[in-house]
Amino acid sequence: MNQNQQARAKFPVEPPKPKPKIPEMVKEIIRISDIILEILDARFISETRNKELEEMILARGKKLMYVINKDDIVDRRAKIEEAESLKLYPYFFVSCKKRTGIKRLRNRIKAEARKVKVGERKVQVGIIGYPNTGKSSVINILSRRGAARTSSQAGYTRGVQRIRFTSEIRILDTPGIIPTEEYSHIQEGAIKKHSMIGARTANTIRDPEMVVADLMKRYSKQ
Repeated sequence: MNQNQQARAKFPVEPPKPKPKIPEMVKEIIRISDIILEILDARFISETRNKELEEMILARGKKLMYVINKDDIVDRRAKIEEAESLKLYPYFFVSCKKRTGIKRLRNRIKAEARKVKVGERKVQVGIIGYPNTGKSSVINILSRRGAARTSSQAGYTRGVQRIRFTSEIRILDTPGIIPTEEYSHIQEGAIKKHSMIGARTANTIRDPEMVVADLMKRYSKQ
């Protein structure tokens, strides 16, 4: 046995602790948050809802608010009708590019935070949503600090970020989450949906030609 082997035997190196799975991380954010914002893409409101997480939030008695992002590139009237038909209450249309709807959302977050009994700690606002719905952009414009990293690549945010919203409120940003039952490399319907809404990047798709054909078929009708 050489010196290195002897040292390892005397002082065994502990194996690195496994990183928490992202779904578990999001479950923890839901548990510790007082208010939760679900960021939806205005182009695909229904498709970007994560009903799995919504049910978990409501089961815990948490306040859930729907933030419909990118409303500058859609027909607002039609999308309001869609939000109403889906019973997404309360919902807020915002555009990070045009900076519209942000003041109303900020004021509502503050109003809801005043209702929360937290003692000495800060009110915590969790952010959830599919990859590439614009969560980090919404956080940056809310916090006015550019603290959350942004990218057009799906899944860019890798861990939890705590960001100051006000002196009494903290925002908890999480990686974008695809519902458990949808995350498959072979399920054709899920792959097409995620490609359409930008929830997966091209290098995570086994058959990009299938996706291109589906998109061409879908949008040739419009």
